[in-house]
Amino acid sequence: MGRFVFKLPDVGEGTAEAEIVAWHVRVGDSIHEDQHLVDVMTDKATVEMTSPVAGKIVSLHGEPGSMAPVGAPLVELEVEGAGNQIAVKTNGAVVKAPPPPPKLEAAKPPVTPKPAPEPVQAVPETLRTFGGKPLASPAVRQRAHELGIELQFVQGSGSAGRITHADLDNYVARGGPSAPTSSALARREGEEQIKLIGLRRKIAEKMQESKRRIPHFAYVEEIDMTELEALRVQMNKSRPPDQPKLTLLPFIMRALVRILPEFPQVNARFDDEAGIVTRFAPVHIGIATQTQHGLIVPVVKHAEALDLWQAANEIARLAALTRDGKATRDELTGSTITITSLGPIGGVVTTPVINHPEVAIIGPNAIIDRPVVRDGMITVRKMMNLSSSFDHRVVDGYDAAQFIQRVKALLEHPALMFM
Repeated sequence: MGRFVFKLPDVGEGTAEAEIVAWHVRVGDSIHEDQHLVDVMTDKATVEMTSPVAGKIVSLHGEPGSMAPVGAPLVELEVEGAGNQIAVKTNGAVVKAPPPPPKLEAAKPPVTPKPAPEPVQAVPETLRTFGGKPLASPAVRQRAHELGIELQFVQGSGSAGRITHADLDNYVARGGPSAPTSSALARREGEEQIKLIGLRRKIAEKMQESKRRIPHFAYVEEIDMTELEALRVQMNKSRPPDQPKLTLLPFIMRALVRILPEFPQVNARFDDEAGIVTRFAPVHIGIATQTQHGLIVPVVKHAEALDLWQAANEIARLAALTRDGKATRDELTGSTITITSLGPIGGVVTTPVINHPEVAIIGPNAIIDRPVVRDGMITVRKMMNLSSSFDHRVVDGYDAAQFIQRVKALLEHPALMFM
């Protein structure tokens, strides 16, 4: 038997190191050739590493969230034969035989990282007592939060009373909370520390970088959406069966592609290190999309060439790929301006963070029936605030206000978009 050491290969594009996101094997596992070992994340994408040999896992190097330089050992295996760590004698000196080049899985579209597996711990096979801190993975805790379930009331079936997804399903099937009446007002104790790794860490770094480097200024305008909403409802009633329903986003995209040629400084990217602003003729619109792993921005390329239905189809296609972790690198890069929307929970006003190195971002808020004065009469209209942020180094406040006012005119009188 011999030892084989799998090292982090050079994944290209000048990458010097990568973050370990999730292990898919454990010490003691017997694996086959090409078996998925670990996910690592570079600055560009998540890459799945597979084993070039069959063998038994002897040791793993690095915890999820730690950085590994190219060439660093990741996995040690016990293999049939000599492996790549045998010692040979040359003229009386003992040297190690050079290892064969590590095997890197064929290029795949980038995927969103999977939740890191829980560390293997020796825990006593005892049930959790009421009032003790519930044992559950971050994924189970997140799902319980979304379902409105207090984990302290869920009976875990795992080791030491650990709560699983199946336990949550059983709890919901039984009708939900059944806490003792005596503890309805009981104090809660405990805390949980969660390390930011993988995509969540990348999002945090990007947001911090955007706020640190870009002097944001916000501009908010109130828009009467009554006519546009009536048009949208009518178009959805008569839409072809193979078309998705029109949301507000395709109309905002249509307004942007009509107005941006008048404001080229808004449809731009700023390389502040080189001191160069690049203005774009095409309009590549980023659509901020919420996924289970965080906010990701797929890009609708050449939005100026799409009609409303084509834009709706492209938004739906990219959103589905992004949420499934199947969007390609090209589909996630290259935006020149971004739209971010919280849909019906959009609130009254937001101050969106610019998607660096862009210089502008638009954020529609919730559409609400509000009383307004028109022609001296009080009437109820469908009103929406349009929030926006701009890079003050590139876009002057006056130009930003003019730009939003032009967008407002098109949204309030949607027929103008098609003239």
